[in-house]
Amino acid sequence: MLYFLKFFGKCFLKWFKNGLKAQKLLAQGIALGRVAISNAPCKGKSFKILGKMYKVNEIFYSLQGEGRWSGRPAVFVRMSGCNLKCPFCDTDFKGYKEMSAEDILAACLEKGGDCRFIVLTGGEPTLQVDAELIHLLHQQGYYLSMETNGTHVVPEGIDWITCSPKLDFTEGGELALKKVDELKLVFDGAHEVSNYGLEATYQYLQPCDVGNDARNRFILSGCINYVKRHPEWQLSLQMHKIVGIR
Repeated sequence: MLYFLKFFGKCFLKWFKNGLKAQKLLAQGIALGRVAISNAPCKGKSFKILGKMYKVNEIFYSLQGEGRWSGRPAVFVRMSGCNLKCPFCDTDFKGYKEMSAEDILAACLEKGGDCRFIVLTGGEPTLQVDAELIHLLHQQGYYLSMETNGTHVVPEGIDWITCSPKLDFTEGGELALKKVDELKLVFDGAHEVSNYGLEATYQYLQPCDVGNDARNRFILSGCINYVKRHPEWQLSLQMHKIVGIR
């Protein structure tokens, strides 16, 4: 019994001394850390851990000018970059500003106010839009519409998918989608009208703007006549260009 008590006492004393030593080392470490922080050139500055950055061409507030949601107020988030090169493309999407998901949200709130309808467009938005951005925008009550050429899978969580295939006008890509909310096909009078096997709730034909008034009138007339002969299609016009808004 006496041997046990002596052994236990030695162990306790050793543990106690080591504990004091550890406390002393911890105190020294904290002190050194405080000195380093007080002498650092970044003292008093705040830092933000950066997550994914998105290349955004522009964010603006206007009215949707095409298709099913024509006339509806919307915040447009135009992503930079596209995997296709359409000859009639009227959008300069090459320039960009790097923005975080929080930056994009802040810009949407600032520009759109109470509007909770966002159009994710481009370029080709599926190249960048991901679950992080979708979740953040949904948390603020936004309804998310996406305009895509259909050559990439749309991330989950998008509320409305508008697909505008360009396969007849450019090389590089096959359709990766099978079902969409809205099919919007560019009509130029020279290519056969096709839904490309897409299942769509709404089908729109939109006359191509080729930059020539006489040619544009001819294309519009042909588009109207086609829709009248094929009532499963509807006519879509670029209303924003007609009324002179973004």
